[in-house]
Amino acid sequence: MIEMVDVRAGYGKNEILHGVNLMAPKGEITTVIGSNGSGKSTLLRALLGFLPVWGGDVAIDGVSTGKMKEAEIARKIAYLPQGKNIPDISVGRLVLHGRFPYLSYPRKYKEKDFLIAEEAMKQMGIWELSEKQLSELSGGMRQKVYIAMALAQQAPAIVMDEPTTYLDIGQQLMFAEMIRELSGSGKTIILVLHDILLALKVSHRIVAMQDGKTIACKAPEDMIASDIFRKLYGITVKPFQTERGRQYYYETDEKWVPPFL
Repeated sequence: MIEMVDVRAGYGKNEILHGVNLMAPKGEITTVIGSNGSGKSTLLRALLGFLPVWGGDVAIDGVSTGKMKEAEIARKIAYLPQGKNIPDISVGRLVLHGRFPYLSYPRKYKEKDFLIAEEAMKQMGIWELSEKQLSELSGGMRQKVYIAMALAQQAPAIVMDEPTTYLDIGQQLMFAEMIRELSGSGKTIILVLHDILLALKVSHRIVAMQDGKTIACKAPEDMIASDIFRKLYGITVKPFQTERGRQYYYETDEKWVPPFL
């Protein structure tokens, strides 16, 4: 369980988060949505301990992150940032990077680390690519490698910032299946997504942000029943039933005025 309670944080003297609340239970997918500049990335930085918390608290399984060292937080939460560069490195070596929080100085891998990395690659179906250079892979396959690195970290939670940005539609569907499987295995998943329809399909709960505040935290169907999507984006989201389950579409509200105008 990851919790943020009345969290305030920012940069310099500029407060960006104004009393943010978030709850991400074990084995569930919690997705954070909101327009650009709403504070989503700052929320992640505060959650991960990259940014000092000015007020409120961030806790993992009831323990405040303020009482944890950086490596201890990294053992609890694996992080996949937005817009990752493509390093000149093999798949296997990158996955091994997930073991960094467990290495003491000088950083030297042990047999256990290699076995854990191998298992993570097999779980993601990329073991045969271990000697390949990351730059040779498609966007979807690279995303699998980064998730394998997160699995090698053996953290109970995985946080991903805009993980579908460079994926085509087929790769996005593959990604959705992957994170469902991860949550089903007991992982706590926190996503930041711009794609509202994808968020509705994969999430157990959705946290909506506006102006540095969390204005709603609801299950997808409850979010649809509220006026949140119109408030944030000027759209109305509607569900429809298919042979493969519930799907969603949206309609625009031509009279909507963006809140920042």
